[in-house]
Amino acid sequence: MSKKIFNLPDLGEGLPDATIVEWHVKEGDSIRLDDNLVSMETAKAVVDVPSPVSGKVLRLAGGAGDVIVTGHWLAEFEMDLSMPQRAEGQDTGHHHGGSAPPPPAAAETAAPAAKPENAEKADAGTVVGAMQVGDAVITEAAVASGGVKAVPAVRATARKLGVDLSRVRPTGVDGTVTMQDVKAAAANPALLQTANAAPAAAPAPAATQRSPLSQSGKPMRTQPPSVAASGQPEQLKGVRRNMARVMADAHAQVVPTTLVDDADLHAWIGKQDITARLIRAIVAACKAVPALNAWFDGEKLSRTLHPHVDIGIAVDTEDGLFVPALRNADMLDAQGVRAGIQRLRAQVESRSIPASELTGYTISLSNFGMFAGRYATPVVVPPCVAIIGAGKLSHDVVAVMGGIEVHRRLPISLTFDHRAATGGEAARFLKALLDDLALPN
Repeated sequence: MSKKIFNLPDLGEGLPDATIVEWHVKEGDSIRLDDNLVSMETAKAVVDVPSPVSGKVLRLAGGAGDVIVTGHWLAEFEMDLSMPQRAEGQDTGHHHGGSAPPPPAAAETAAPAAKPENAEKADAGTVVGAMQVGDAVITEAAVASGGVKAVPAVRATARKLGVDLSRVRPTGVDGTVTMQDVKAAAANPALLQTANAAPAAAPAPAATQRSPLSQSGKPMRTQPPSVAASGQPEQLKGVRRNMARVMADAHAQVVPTTLVDDADLHAWIGKQDITARLIRAIVAACKAVPALNAWFDGEKLSRTLHPHVDIGIAVDTEDGLFVPALRNADMLDAQGVRAGIQRLRAQVESRSIPASELTGYTISLSNFGMFAGRYATPVVVPPCVAIIGAGKLSHDVVAVMGGIEVHRRLPISLTFDHRAATGGEAARFLKALLDDLALPN
């Protein structure tokens, strides 16, 4: 009998780990070379990992929701030598071990990985949004509007299949919507509920206690009763896990400084695409002051100025923050900018965006004002030098020659790495951006 250990390969993004979304086999099943073995969630996408061999599945390293460290064992197979096999060394990037997998230890996985052999519970290890810990199942605290419980991979699949999660009847632990629930609803719309179940009645309030009286007959102040926190710790996964790493690295590496001002849009003629105008203004500023359309290497103290403008567009999702790159923004007209942004947003929402589209931008934009907020200090992510934040539009009273007027204005925040650019360069960049935004069209 020939056994083979399959270690989690680097899924092409250089990330230290990935999260199990769904196994496509179970222990004891037979599988053929290159058949889908497991779906893994990385910081950028849900990736189907194929089987490296043909044979029988002996062991699987954990269940849905478990985090597996890159390079550590994922599955063990008994190879069927009568079936096609991949030659050794052909599966580049896959790490192979010896004849028996080491027991999964805490240092190897960010969450308990091995399932107990006697755990034969319904949906244990297949409920997306649940994490196997011993004999218990802990549901991930992913509650959206309407009280729908589902983890990011399930939400992404539901969006891709056009399934309304609020109408899916959950079968997972504690009312969690599983991947199987979503796929079943997509295959048979008759399974969708016509309305959400009524929320559980709130517990009746405890009887009011009267405060003890002092000798003067007035109520005495008492210490509030101790309250034990009822929340459960939630391990960050996928996009949010990577975002936490990126933000921590940026905080440690960058020397940020922020300038703020308001763009006066009073001269605009007709209805215009604000985001497209922002992109155009950033391009104009990059041409006027190239120092901020640059990368900076803090170790070598070197700066790279870019002749083209690739703008990272911050896209907020339930799964976390994505920053896809709008390539060659300096070559696009307003229609091209809008088409490019819509394409990137659709790819982000469906989790189908290539990893290559999430790196390599030369400057970035956060249009947070579409939700709320006037000014901010957005995070500069190395190697970029600058990020522009656009706040919420407002109508402000403005002093003009001979009186006052009400103008529509757009708050702008420019955060830059002061190691790579001077205050004067940043101020000139901001002025060039504001001047372009002030043009009639």
